[in-house]
Amino acid sequence: MIVRFWGVRGSIPSPELPSQIRSKISAILERITADDLASQESRERFLAGLPPWLFGTVGGNTPCVTVGFDDPEELVVFDCGSGMREMGIAQSKERPKTSQYHVFFSHFHWDHIHGLPFFNPSYDPSVSIDFYSPMKNLETSLQNQMTSPYFPVHMESMGCRKTFHFLEKSVTLKDVTISYKKMNHPGDSYSYLVNDGKHRFIYATDTELSAADFMKNDENTAFFQNADLLVIDCQYTLGEAIEKYNWGHSAFSLAVDFAANWGIKHMVLFHHDPTYNDRKLFNILQSARWYTERMNIKGIELTLAMEGLEIRL
Repeated sequence: MIVRFWGVRGSIPSPELPSQIRSKISAILERITADDLASQESRERFLAGLPPWLFGTVGGNTPCVTVGFDDPEELVVFDCGSGMREMGIAQSKERPKTSQYHVFFSHFHWDHIHGLPFFNPSYDPSVSIDFYSPMKNLETSLQNQMTSPYFPVHMESMGCRKTFHFLEKSVTLKDVTISYKKMNHPGDSYSYLVNDGKHRFIYATDTELSAADFMKNDENTAFFQNADLLVIDCQYTLGEAIEKYNWGHSAFSLAVDFAANWGIKHMVLFHHDPTYNDRKLFNILQSARWYTERMNIKGIELTLAMEGLEIRL
């Protein structure tokens, strides 16, 4: 199972501003010395030693995460944020080409669907796309964003073979089972569990964790217990989560508590606030790691979701 991140921001795309790039360049120049420029080796060593918030970027695209398996011609996609455009460009260069996409939606807020019209493979007649959602308005929700006056190209113009599935139970794709669970979010949002018989991956964006998510009942245990990898909404600090109660997103510290409660091995902080720059996001990651130490939480690996990140299970 290979999990790849194409879009990791929440709410709205947030590319880096020219002022932010200039600030990074300025900070790098302040650190450099003549010795760092002496040779190719010293220059590479200097770049490798820069903090990650300076050398590179978390990315500004909205949610899109893929899961690949042994068959390269099939791919599971979670959400169609603006990161889906980047994924489509990358897919066009892959060989063998993916010809079957299984697209699962957490919900239909703009930041989770607005990349679909720009997904190049959807205009290819040799491609099949199966869309899945526990929400009954799946097809109309996707069609409505591609109608006048909102968009000039209608969904009927997509030449791929399209099939829409209303989820009433888990679905099995070859040897992989994908199940879902309703989470706490305005208008509802759904998390997904991918189980290939060897590993368990959970995609849990746009959720405001509550006491009910920590309860050790049969439903929660079957879904969350001992997952190998959890991608979870960590949009806020604790103070912001209190201030923005009932907005539908979680604090990173509460997500850590949640992962510890369910014995999750690896947690990825996801759905980053569009107002946070790279430095703040890496500070949040550091704070989350400090929190696990302070609370004596053992056995959880913490990672910050970044565009281009790939995790193999």
